[in-house]
Order: sequence, then C-alpha cells, then structure tokens
Amino acid sequence: MTAKEKLLAVLAGKNRGLLLKPGDAQVVLDAIDRLEETNPNPNPTEALDLLAGDWRLLYTTSTSLLNIDVPPLARLGQVYQCLRPQTGKLYNIAEIIGLPYLDGLVATAAKFQAISEKRVDVKFQRWIVGLQGFMEYQTPSEFIDQIEADKRFTALDIPIDENNQDNWLDFTYLDEDLRICRGHKGNLFILSKV
Repeated sequence: MTAKEKLLAVLAGKNRGLLLKPGDAQVVLDAIDRLEETNPNPNPTEALDLLAGDWRLLYTTSTSLLNIDVPPLARLGQVYQCLRPQTGKLYNIAEIIGLPYLDGLVATAAKFQAISEKRVDVKFQRWIVGLQGFMEYQTPSEFIDQIEADKRFTALDIPIDENNQDNWLDFTYLDEDLRICRGHKGNLFILSKV
C-alpha cells in the first residue's frame, strides 16, 4: 500500500474530521507526514495546471468549518476550494444542509499570489452567506462564474477590506488528484480534485 493509499484509508469514515475518535488525529497526522515526504511536486506554486480546478475537502482541522455542523438544525455538506491560477483567484464554498428548502451556502472569494515555491498569500475580498435556492446555486463552477461576473446575490454579500490581512496557504503535497495544504492559523486541509 502506498503512502497515499494509507492516508486515504485512514481518512475513510472520518467525515472530514467530524467523526474523529480519541487518538485518530495523531494517526492522520502521521499518515500526512509520510505522504508529504513523497511530494511529487516540490514546487507546487509553479504547477499551475495541477493546482487549477475545483477541489473537494476530505479532511480538515479547521474548527471554523467543522463548527458549521450543528445537527439537527444544520449539517455541513460538501466543502470546496476552487483555484483559478490564471486569474489569481481562490474560492471557498461550504454547502449547508438544513431544513427542507433551507439549504444554505457560505462562500468567500479571494485573490492569491505565490510568494514562494510552496506558499501563496491570500487576500479575502468577498463573503457570501445565504440560502442556495435564493442564490440559484447549482454547482461550485456555476456559482464562481456568477461571482466573476460580479453578480450580487439575494444573500448577505459583504465586501472584505484586503488591508491588514496576513493570510497564507502552504501547499505541502500536490499530485493530479490530491492536495494537502496548511494555513496561517495552523489548520490542515486535504482535498481531492473534483
């Protein structure tokens, strides 16, 4: 079994980190460390074709994401990070499963720029929170097309001041369908290409 297969096996049944049992976190971290040692792209910010696209979250340590899951009122649905290196844009999209017809969405739009072979600087520009139905949400790609067309949504749609932001993301593993990154708050993200 390869290091990648071992990591995916360790993540199975963990529901992005929501179902971790005592001791699971260290097992996951050990599997991540082993896979990162085999990174086939040591300069991921230069591998734009691999970075580009829509990525689905498999695992995170981000409590701000995991705390969205508050049954019975709402459950965390799919979470995506969509990278558009050609325009220097990054989109985070979290689907929220709620009561019938009350499914929600939390999204951020940001610009990013490589500042080293592994790190990108991230400046958040827009925050959107609302009901999927009112926003006519179908897929991450369609939603991003609407954001890039500067559509204003029937939702909380708030511009974010880019000044005084010190956000970054380190890509520590990248292949054609799996990405591991670590954020400025110490959060870990494992994503698979959609």
